Amino acid sequence: MEVELHRGTVLESRHRVHVAVVDAGGLLVAQAGEPEYRTFWRSAAKPFQAVPLVEDGAVDHFTLTRQDLALACASHSSEPAQVTLVREFLQRIGCSERELMCGPHRPLSDAVAKDYETRGVRLTAVYSNCSGKHTGMLALAKHHGWPTEFYARIEHPVQRRCLKSISDYTDVPANDIGVAVDGCGVATFALPLRNMALAYARLANAKFAMRNAELNGELDEANEPSDTFRISHSAFRIVEGILHHPELIAGEGRPCTEMMRAHPGRVVAKVGAEGVYSAALLREGLGVTLKVEDGHSVASALAIAAVLAELGLKPQPASLLKKPITNSRGETVGEMRVNGGLT
Repeated sequence: MEVELHRGTVLESRHRVHVAVVDAGGLLVAQAGEPEYRTFWRSAAKPFQAVPLVEDGAVDHFTLTRQDLALACASHSSEPAQVTLVREFLQRIGCSERELMCGPHRPLSDAVAKDYETRGVRLTAVYSNCSGKHTGMLALAKHHGWPTEFYARIEHPVQRRCLKSISDYTDVPANDIGVAVDGCGVATFALPLRNMALAYARLANAKFAMRNAELNGELDEANEPSDTFRISHSAFRIVEGILHHPELIAGEGRPCTEMMRAHPGRVVAKVGAEGVYSAALLREGLGVTLKVEDGHSVASALAIAAVLAELGLKPQPASLLKKPITNSRGETVGEMRVNGGLT
């Protein structure tokens, strides 16, 4: 599979795409390129960095909402309403914006960025697309009684707990996961696409797995819910937050939000930097992760829409079928489109 850029009638560029499609049992059901391709998961890992909030009891301790959980998973557009909700999230856990260790940056939405530039809005840490994730990490630290200072450092208990969550959901031993520093300053994780897709398949099957464990009366020796039930319940709460608030996961005009709005309750879609995209197909019980080898972000959005359509999620938003290429006068001079499919 490739995403091609055609300028006029001439093929100008190719962006190679690696894809893994996996079911909850770990079976590779479809692929393109190298499904074992190892790369950093970047922001597509956010749902699994948020899972400990549920699993460890921070959600109940702070009475966090579905909106809070969605923001903890989000790469939001820094829209005013999103920023307001992050500030409310911080207030709910007794923290201030000064404690956020994510730096400010230009909003991911060009429309929002241009509006703020026109109005002279001063961008601070709360405007970071990762401010919800960082707030969730502060909540986890406070719940456990860990220091909130330097929570972003790789050696901090918060980051070690997130690594354990990644390992639990991907079946990759923690020692085999590559760890480096993400764009927002916290840990990011390198592992095969196939294992990333497995984690999303587990999100897709969380409700079924939880109910199955409950019906089977799975309890451990202390008469407590089994690990299967506990993990599935935590994943289900995360999925609920995302599905109820697709507008928070990205924002107006952004692919994650557009795909989830086009198919309510059927898909969880999450972008990562450098050409990474993950998705969970709830009806089909499948997890998907892809990587555009050269890291092209527009190509990754076109590719994930094409893959999801091939797996039965149709129609995709028109804006994700192809991308017009325009010149400095606004004239359309070419287009980007996907060539090839899954095997």
